[in-house]
Amino acid sequence: MGKIKPISHEDELSLIEHLDELRTRLIILLLAFLVVGGLCFWQNNAILEIVNAPLPPEMIPATFGVSEAFMSTLTVSLYAALIIVSPLLVYEIYAFVVPAFSEQEKRVARPLVVVAPLLFIAGSAFGYFVVLPAALSFLLGFNDEEFNMLLRARDYYSFFGMTVLSMGALFEMPLAILVAARLGFVTPHQLRTNRRYAVLIIAVVAMLLPGTDPITMLISMVPLLVLFEASIWLAVWFGSPSDAISQSADLAKSSEAAKA
Repeated sequence: MGKIKPISHEDELSLIEHLDELRTRLIILLLAFLVVGGLCFWQNNAILEIVNAPLPPEMIPATFGVSEAFMSTLTVSLYAALIIVSPLLVYEIYAFVVPAFSEQEKRVARPLVVVAPLLFIAGSAFGYFVVLPAALSFLLGFNDEEFNMLLRARDYYSFFGMTVLSMGALFEMPLAILVAARLGFVTPHQLRTNRRYAVLIIAVVAMLLPGTDPITMLISMVPLLVLFEASIWLAVWFGSPSDAISQSADLAKSSEAAKA
């Protein structure tokens, strides 16, 4: 594994050097994921209690195979490790791409490194404390007098993991829109004028969440709509590339006039 050395904006690296740095960062992430996954598996009883907490008190996930209990426990441990390692993932992505940024862009990017994990954790918490209980209450209670409900462990833990991770990823929407605005793909004006299409897309995304019923779909839409509006204000606040270019041009003209 190669050693990662600090890289400045002025350094020019070959393709091999970029790939070597990328490989080193991926190995670091993999090792961290395996170590945290091992610790989570060691403490699987505590993690399973947290994961099973949204279920009705009388309901315990059932297994239907010789190895299903082991595999389900391993799956939950890996989901937990992925959530815990997410801040390191964000940092490694930032550290890999930051040499391409100018000093002005670095000042914008540094706070995002802190905000991105916080948004992911906030989205995961919203999925766990709000979306998941509402979804389980509706889905497990639907026609319950007509069915003998047996909840398979493998299915429930996959549903749990996808719901929590999906909400965590969706809460990164402000950062994704901000990056698109900084790169010039969209402008705040375009975001405002196409707001109705954004509402439609958010509704479709909320509908596609695992096991989402109409009630939890509406619950999921509320924070996403709020985050979209916050994204517009972030794009306005940080400005667009054209704003930065025009400001630089004005400063250059002012300095030339002063010299003359």
